Amino acid sequence: MRISPILTAAALALALTGHASGQTPEAAPPSEAEPGITLPEPVAVADHKAPVTAASALRVPQIDRRFVRLAFPEPDETPVLGETLNATAHKMLKELFKAGKAAGNHGDIYDNRDRGHSTLPPENHPQLTHVIYDETARAEGLDYGLGDRLLFDAPTFGNSSTALTGEEYWRSQPRFALTGGDGTGPLRLFQNYAASQIYFYPEHRDHDEKFGDLIPANTPYMLISQGSSGSDRVHMEAVAMILAAFKPETKAFLVENGLIAPTVQMVYRRSQTTVLSRAAYFSGLAHPSVFPARVINLARMVALANAIEPGDVPPVVLLEVMEEDEGVQGVDYFGSDLSERFFDTPSAIARIWRSKAYSRSMVVSAAATKDPNGRPLQFTWAVLRGDPERTRIEVLDAAGTSARVTIDWQNPRPVPGRPEISSNRVDIGVFASNGVYDSAPAFISVLLPQHETRSYEAGPDGAMRIASIDHAPAAEAYVDPALFPLIEWRDAYVYDESGALLGWTRTRNGFDSDYDATGARVLSRDGSGRAAHVEIVSYELSHADGISRLNEASSGRFEDRSIRAADP
Repeated sequence: MRISPILTAAALALALTGHASGQTPEAAPPSEAEPGITLPEPVAVADHKAPVTAASALRVPQIDRRFVRLAFPEPDETPVLGETLNATAHKMLKELFKAGKAAGNHGDIYDNRDRGHSTLPPENHPQLTHVIYDETARAEGLDYGLGDRLLFDAPTFGNSSTALTGEEYWRSQPRFALTGGDGTGPLRLFQNYAASQIYFYPEHRDHDEKFGDLIPANTPYMLISQGSSGSDRVHMEAVAMILAAFKPETKAFLVENGLIAPTVQMVYRRSQTTVLSRAAYFSGLAHPSVFPARVINLARMVALANAIEPGDVPPVVLLEVMEEDEGVQGVDYFGSDLSERFFDTPSAIARIWRSKAYSRSMVVSAAATKDPNGRPLQFTWAVLRGDPERTRIEVLDAAGTSARVTIDWQNPRPVPGRPEISSNRVDIGVFASNGVYDSAPAFISVLLPQHETRSYEAGPDGAMRIASIDHAPAAEAYVDPALFPLIEWRDAYVYDESGALLGWTRTRNGFDSDYDATGARVLSRDGSGRAAHVEIVSYELSHADGISRLNEASSGRFEDRSIRAADP
């Protein structure tokens, strides 16, 4: 039996707990296991099936995931593709494998997570090993839904053609992964990426003409198909062929260096029918949040995957925010339980624009990115989505290892290549080139609350400033309750002659209240109109009848801010 080296205990610990340092996992022998993690016994693969039980999936309490080791038999004479697959791309892959120039799918895992609802036919890719869950695993739900429960120590791809269909919190599995639960979803997606696991999910109602693109952030960690049940199959077929098309020595290098998922993402994206040049690869057309079936070009994918030599494998881009503008809760935005930091993971950073600011800026570094073969790297930063006149990138060094990204408030725009679908998101892509190949993208995403009605105006110095915000959405607008609670008031901002903020007037339920520049509610004013007595307020979330609502509450603190003459 052959035991895959892709994830031993040391690599597992890096993938799961070492993300903060921006490092990618590396294979290490079992003797170097991290303290507190004991390797499970490997599951024996037979007849291209991996039987998984609740007992064989080791629980790792540090991160609430399960780890499955696999022992594969030596490769046999099983063909790489089924006899009925005879298109040009299929014939190409069959010839490459027959000549020993393609690795095939021996040692690759297919994990279906919708209990056969939308599955990859075994006869089409007979070398794949299919995960088979027994009753104990099914009883614990290890086989269903998001692919964020298990980690396999072999290249893995899988799918769950399911969605959450509740009345208020309906969403696709990708949107749930980014917004649901305890907030660790984005990190779990990165863990999959670092552990050579790629999962596919339909966008089901989250990327359509009616509501627009509801995916709140872009990541390279998964692939989302346009459509509902079954729309993921053609994309899985493509990735199965990419995995099979790598040269044997290249695939071994990718496995040993934890680069299967990033390299598959690069090949898939670079080979799309809509991406015919390097410039196109640096455009939003190449990197949507959701992929339609029509972009798949199997022949290009097989050819590109097979062309990659071990010494030319591109790196995985790692990002870190060095500095950024942040709003002040209670003044720039409201909600003590809310934040503008959506998530920070090594290859995807996301923010939610809550502040009243007209512009926001951040400095991001990709300096932690290292080429697996020690080649020098050159970085490209590209606006993939958003208004290019209001989204600016200032590269800060010759190699492009860091950049300042500045975004102005902007209106929704059509999704690149899909003019009927609107998007409230700005995406920046960061790519590393080793002189041979460009990497898969890392992303910086900013989601704008464009259900709000905002008005900005020029101040005395010519700089744009907030004039008013009506937080209440229009009746027909969809607002994700997991990200934006219902706020039922309008704020109109007041400035002095020099342009300094004096405060704002809040209109709610037909009544007006005044607030000073610190966010305190004004109870009385002095003879000059300045705030004399104020009440400190707070903002708390409530949840009732499936609605998340932001409420203003008194803190019970009052202050006298009247100006008195100094004592003689």
